[in-house]
Amino acid sequence: MRAYAFPAYDTPVFKAKTAAVIGGGNVAMDSVRTAKRLGAERAVIVYRRSRTEMPARNEEIHHAEEEGIEFQLLTTPLRYFGDEYGRVRAMECQKMGLGEPDASGRRRPVPIEGSEYTMEVDLVVCAIGQSPNPLIPQTTPGLKMGKWGNIEVDWATMATSLPGVYAGGDIIRGGATVILAMGDARIAAAQIDKDLRR
Repeated sequence: MRAYAFPAYDTPVFKAKTAAVIGGGNVAMDSVRTAKRLGAERAVIVYRRSRTEMPARNEEIHHAEEEGIEFQLLTTPLRYFGDEYGRVRAMECQKMGLGEPDASGRRRPVPIEGSEYTMEVDLVVCAIGQSPNPLIPQTTPGLKMGKWGNIEVDWATMATSLPGVYAGGDIIRGGATVILAMGDARIAAAQIDKDLRR
């Protein structure tokens, strides 16, 4: 939308002074590094567990550290504060300790009473996981869904339970890689081509 051409086009890229990204996965690392590259003076990862439990790939974490990303580990946001225009200006955080492992096998974060503090921020990105849009099964009758809200497909063709409808990527796999999504798209495209030639 030509954000690069501001003010000729009124779609500016917001440059944060302090950008906080909530989460510890690959998307969180991408988001915080992008905020830094777009001009944030301070770019911070806020993650409720320790570095050991971070789901991001080690090289992603390492590259973020190399770029000067700040890590506030064992920390979770409690609430956000806005200015008179509704834009975020601060968030209240709380320090966490680690308890017993949860269902994921990672140690469960436990709040530390009295450890609350306020961090000034002007941009917050929540990168704490992904799940399918819950409106999909409500708005698409006949589409077969899995128990986790994913779309079920024939893995050989990527065809869904609806004729002429194909799916791939995270909506069928859960959180996965772009490479797998591209592979799904190739399989679906080949099948669509076959179907159209009939």
